[in-house]
Amino acid sequence: MSARGRTLFDKVWTAHEVVPETADTPAVLYIDLHLIHEVTSPQAFSVLKSLDLRVRRPDRTLATMDHSTPTLTEQVFGKIPIKVDAAAKQVRQLESNAAEFGVELFDMRDARRGIVHVISPELGCTQPGMTIVCGDSHTSTHGAFGALAFGIGTTEVGHVFATQCLLQRKPKTFAVNVEGRLRPGVTAKDLILHIIGRIGVSGGTGYVLEYRGSTIRATSMDERMTICNMSIEAGARAGMIAPDETTFQYLSGKPRAPQGAEWDAAVARWRALTTDPGASFDASVDIDASTLEPMITYGTNPGMVMPLGGAIPQVSGDAVYDKALGYMGFHGGDVMLGKPVDVVFIGSCTNGRLEDLQAAASILKGRKVAAGVKLLIVPGSQQVKREAESLGLAQIFKDAGADWRESGCSMCLGMNGDTVGAGQYSVSTSNRNFEGRQGVGARTLLVSPLTAAASAVQGRIADPRELL
Repeated sequence: MSARGRTLFDKVWTAHEVVPETADTPAVLYIDLHLIHEVTSPQAFSVLKSLDLRVRRPDRTLATMDHSTPTLTEQVFGKIPIKVDAAAKQVRQLESNAAEFGVELFDMRDARRGIVHVISPELGCTQPGMTIVCGDSHTSTHGAFGALAFGIGTTEVGHVFATQCLLQRKPKTFAVNVEGRLRPGVTAKDLILHIIGRIGVSGGTGYVLEYRGSTIRATSMDERMTICNMSIEAGARAGMIAPDETTFQYLSGKPRAPQGAEWDAAVARWRALTTDPGASFDASVDIDASTLEPMITYGTNPGMVMPLGGAIPQVSGDAVYDKALGYMGFHGGDVMLGKPVDVVFIGSCTNGRLEDLQAAASILKGRKVAAGVKLLIVPGSQQVKREAESLGLAQIFKDAGADWRESGCSMCLGMNGDTVGAGQYSVSTSNRNFEGRQGVGARTLLVSPLTAAASAVQGRIADPRELL
């Protein structure tokens, strides 16, 4: 950090540093908001019980169900039980733990339920300058608001339960400077995939990324959340974007955002959450957004990504690379456009918000899903579902032949029974393409909602710009 100024990250970190780190010990960091779900909380609650401890700040803890929850309406609101036994057990356990420890829970039928990283912003729980943690790696999503947000392990979940603090080593800072206007058909998802491809899946290790520049300032909050969401896929601890008028307009009037005079005071504080002109970063990269094209992954990590119209790079002497292509059934030099598609998934905490569904609908309206292709569309929250239905988007999806579901993580990670078959190709708007991520033997290609919808219509990997 330059003596002439501080970064956005440093301002938030310093404001929450209870005890500074030393050469021998990490810092003690205060946590403003602890988000929990049914998968990573049971063991942490068990530790509390074994030590006869309570949740220190239940008022700063919010629970929802998303990873294991079914998305079929009859399982959520009907009388058909959850079919996946492990998922049903996790749901019951969270209900029990939340009641025992006095933690607010949005249960299966709650109108506010949804993916944890979708519901917190839409309720106004996520606010600039906060520290936010969750037992989920994509907690970085909340950095879109100027919060310092990151995923933690189960042991750390228990630590936050008991103390409302966390032991952390201070990361370094990394400026991602993005200038230029994105061309039609190129989205925030394409931008973050390009960034990951540029710096690599370990390029952000040990850093907090700050996304900056005219391109970022021009994005909506939904787009900013997509960008910050995938910071972890570049190995970063977190991703952040300075709050501005777009942020304030999004939060204004949200149920749990400050109101009246408290709102005015909050906005005045939030306006100071920008990197000072004289501040310096430990690393940086410059991106020209005007040159970008729609992107697609071709391997088994998000860094194996390329422009949609390109060819898979030919790399020799790399056994890991060869293994990835072997798993995917691809070869160096292959062109991605035109390759057949079996399943298309539109949803997740990366691309399950209203604007993502609107983008998909712009392609699907008046068209049909290709024969033999399954298109699954899962809203990120029940609120997004209601909004999509009121705007007529859901009807567009149904008329096209898509399967329209209740909210949840769904096929992003396939814990709830929504999976891709072995050997099948899934064009997905989610965030990870690791081996088996969407099902044993499933082959995942990460894309934007526009590319996903276009591919569903064509029955093959397609360029959305040809259908806009």
